[in-house]
Amino acid sequence: MALAFDEYCRSFIILREQESKSRLRGLDAQKANIAAGVAFFRILRTSLGPKGMDKILQSPDGDITITNDGATILEQMDVDNQIGKLMVELSQSQDYEIGDGTTGVVVMAGALLEQAEKLLERGIHPIRVAEGFEISSRIAVDHLESIADTLDFSATNIEPLVQTCMTTLSSKIVNRCKRSLAEIAVKGVMAVADLERRDVNLDLIKVEGKVGGKLEDTELIYGILVDKDMSHPQMPKQIQDANIAILTCPFEPPKPKTKNKVDIDTVEKFQTLLKQEQQYFDDMVQKCKDVGATLVICQWGFDDEANHLLMHRNLPAVRWVGGVELELIAIATGGRIVPRFQELTPEKLGKAGLVREKAFGTTEDRMLYIEHCANSRAVTIFIRGGNKMIIEETKRSIHDALCVARNLIRNNSIVYGGGAAEISCSIAVEAAADKYSGVEQYAIRAFADALDAVPIALAENSGLSPIETLSAVKGQQMKENNHCCGIDCNDTGTNDMREQNVFETLIGKQQQILLATQVVKMILKIDDVISPSEY
Repeated sequence: MALAFDEYCRSFIILREQESKSRLRGLDAQKANIAAGVAFFRILRTSLGPKGMDKILQSPDGDITITNDGATILEQMDVDNQIGKLMVELSQSQDYEIGDGTTGVVVMAGALLEQAEKLLERGIHPIRVAEGFEISSRIAVDHLESIADTLDFSATNIEPLVQTCMTTLSSKIVNRCKRSLAEIAVKGVMAVADLERRDVNLDLIKVEGKVGGKLEDTELIYGILVDKDMSHPQMPKQIQDANIAILTCPFEPPKPKTKNKVDIDTVEKFQTLLKQEQQYFDDMVQKCKDVGATLVICQWGFDDEANHLLMHRNLPAVRWVGGVELELIAIATGGRIVPRFQELTPEKLGKAGLVREKAFGTTEDRMLYIEHCANSRAVTIFIRGGNKMIIEETKRSIHDALCVARNLIRNNSIVYGGGAAEISCSIAVEAAADKYSGVEQYAIRAFADALDAVPIALAENSGLSPIETLSAVKGQQMKENNHCCGIDCNDTGTNDMREQNVFETLIGKQQQILLATQVVKMILKIDDVISPSEY
């Protein structure tokens, strides 16, 4: 790009390879960007809420994903448009920071863009619209603080956390088992949570899945589940009070670093070499036995001779265990990962009350359960399901529930779901618009209308009349001054979300409004789009 001047000193831009580029400027550029953002909003709007529809996505290699998780849908879509990529990143930001509300944040941003387009057509400058939206978002976030309730829970009283996780799971495919899955998620989080520091390390919660069984068979294991079996079929399948040696060194003779050649020309020399190799194996197994190990877990494999020797010496072993799993086993059992046999000592052994091998169905699939560990601050959620797609979607649903439970431990403030918080914020923002005399008041009122997009989408997806339902709930909130009134998606007969136990985390809802506003401001400030033409 270069800046040039004509004979009257008027400036103009010369683009390199201008004939191969297309360019949009001014209002046309803003309208094109808004249209792209609104397209994503319309795709995801039907997936919002407990009655939201699922999307089926097919990858280039034929793999199928069925989900209604906003972040997953956008991540797996092949997006070329620049504004589309911004919407994908918006959803991912919500997923990374909060873990839930990924669909709602895109619906919010799309509704704001729709309202912004109307204001631009009326001749209001995009900067004034952006400033009005910024003011509105601060009003909405402060109002959420004022209507938030505190959720009281403890290590013995986890029911409030379970109710909030059930709200998250009610919009997923797995909603028929939402009670049991919510309890599993909350118990898993409480097992690894540091309640004094109000922090949770989700890396200590391992989520495993295996096709077969039914969703109700999903269980929480206070320990580690490893998708391996004993290295020899005649090794014991159950070990009580196991002392575990966790090794990253292979059961094989040492290999020289440089290239060497050994000439063997007699049987005696071959026998000597064989004996030496057997002695190496024998010494390795003896070192493990000497320190008191009753189970060996090795990152590498070992050959049949070492395997036979381990079985013969009555030392069960597991091979080819991944590095991440080794770390979790070490954390759970209180052991140390040992890189060399010479460093193996009794203090470095991990302790587990029970190690057992379990077979599944009629197949030869076996998995290793390491339970009743010395340090129970590492747990595994083991998911069963009829097919791979159900298991993958359950993993995503469990992840959302885990994130919600973690957020509540960090900040136990909640607002009410079912669109109740958005309707209450809409009323507050609408009332605040009267205090502003400038052009911003139009943008503030538009922001209030955009907030209504979430309850309208919830009503539409539930088969209700959207305008009538929203008007009735809004009127009820204003008449009773009750911020708990929302959309009765499940047709329970009451609009009070407190009675229905429909909760959402305060920080999740605030993050939705702030992130959506930031992205919309960024899109509105773009007035020139230069892109390569498509041939």
